[in-house]
Amino acid sequence: MDFYFLGDDELVTAFRSIGIYGMTVNDAEEAVEVFRKITEGPELYAGDDSAIIALYEALPGAEGCQVLIVTEEIADWLGDYLINWQLSGRYPLIVEIPGIMGRLEGRKTLVDSIREAIGIHI
Repeated sequence: MDFYFLGDDELVTAFRSIGIYGMTVNDAEEAVEVFRKITEGPELYAGDDSAIIALYEALPGAEGCQVLIVTEEIADWLGDYLINWQLSGRYPLIVEIPGIMGRLEGRKTLVDSIREAIGIHI
């Protein structure tokens, strides 16, 4: 599976209906744990094939993830873990989307960030 999703129950169900596996994440601690398992899985369990198999059984569809989709709330919970991963340039790529309740207060959209970077606002 190329895509994997981390979010709330409703969005996990919605993504699953279009063929994208995912996992419900309820708090910051759980978000970090699942994120590390997805991004560092084989490295965390190097040399222990049974642990890698158990990892991917616990996270069905996460094996071979190339794009990890997370809600803005989960991105906030991940904090420095997410920033460091994005700066590493490794896969999976991270895509943030608004949660079921919409965009979080104070978050910039991609368009806003691009406008700010190039200094043009039309």
